[in-house]
Amino acid sequence: MFYKQDIEGCLSKRVGQGGVSEADLARRVALTRPALAQIARWHKDGSLPLLRLTEREDDLPALETIAADYRQRFDDVIVLGTGGSSLGGRTLYQLVDKGFGPPAGTPRLHFLDNVDPATFEALFQAVDFKRAGIIVISKSGGTAETLMQFLICLEPLTLAVGETHIREHVTAITEKTVSPLRKLATRYDIPIVEHDPKVGGRYSVLSCVGVLPALIAGIDVRALRQGAKSVLETALAGDPAGCAPAVGAALSLLLDESKGASQTVLMPYLDQLDDLSFWYRQLWAESLGKGGKGTTPVNALGTVDQHSQVQLYLDGPADKMFTIIMGKVAGTGPRVADGVAGAVTPDYLQGRTMGDLLDAEQRATAETLIRNNRPTRILHIDAVDAATMGALMMHFMLETIIAAHLLDVDPFDQPAVEEGKVLTREYLAAMEK
Repeated sequence: MFYKQDIEGCLSKRVGQGGVSEADLARRVALTRPALAQIARWHKDGSLPLLRLTEREDDLPALETIAADYRQRFDDVIVLGTGGSSLGGRTLYQLVDKGFGPPAGTPRLHFLDNVDPATFEALFQAVDFKRAGIIVISKSGGTAETLMQFLICLEPLTLAVGETHIREHVTAITEKTVSPLRKLATRYDIPIVEHDPKVGGRYSVLSCVGVLPALIAGIDVRALRQGAKSVLETALAGDPAGCAPAVGAALSLLLDESKGASQTVLMPYLDQLDDLSFWYRQLWAESLGKGGKGTTPVNALGTVDQHSQVQLYLDGPADKMFTIIMGKVAGTGPRVADGVAGAVTPDYLQGRTMGDLLDAEQRATAETLIRNNRPTRILHIDAVDAATMGALMMHFMLETIIAAHLLDVDPFDQPAVEEGKVLTREYLAAMEK
């Protein structure tokens, strides 16, 4: 396993009345057995392709060809999409770009998931479209935001390379159905990568949606899928107690039902996992929030949110479950050199590495939450790499699917968002051109 789940901080023997008893949790975990059986059936008959992505390799040669071409010809790659079409790839890209640019020999990826005109105007000033590629992603091919993004990008791209060369700079990812995006792709003879219609956007990170940007960024996608497979295998084994996602789903819902923990906070302590918490937020919220059911996901980042959220977490309403992701960071990073700043350097920082401070802070926050009777789960990881990321993402996808089974909701639809989409089109139609 690429991570270890520690739930001791959610049990009543550690957090008192804020936690649940081992017996109650064991009974709730046992109720996940039918969900694991359903996952095994889906895997066996292939009716949920997400579960087969972990063992696929046949799709990679074509994607690797596109990625190699993009890496050779472009300085910038613009990824257009929103929600699940963007968050998964953005999360993977954070493995290699820590905020100061990509590794040498790879283009910088820009994930544009909003339609703020100021952002696009700034993009157009920063990017040379002669040396830029575009990946436009919409499962349905009719996502209004993505279509607007692409249509707006067509003008500077056409001015830079000419209409006949647009196809050399763009790849579309969409379903094999009649849609506005497919019509645009046909109009400009743009290559299309088929989006599996049975893989929903928020579950698509292991598919071409996440894998193509990851390949362009130089990420080992085989390791990504292998990490995911290692977690899936625990679910396919059918033993709920030995399946960390089943235990996590049961624990989360039991804390909500019996302790009023209606919010679930995901707080990684490593910058490279910051976007993971945003990806998780959509996955959990959009999959479970139906018919008055579900808990509210909250994303946080240590150590930043020790100074902006922990006051509320410790002294505010006791309505949250916490999941802290800790890295093995002690002894890593730059060290405070002997004699730096002389005697004014605090004794507790003398000779310490930056990783020492991060390690002390992540452990201190977890222990403080537990001492204040706040149920706290800890996910321990040794490294931030493709395999570990795949394992964490599969954990949360399975945890979400199992929780949906316990709540008796469909984890793959999102009926409530349709009203806003309809109104958006009505408002646009009513505007004067």
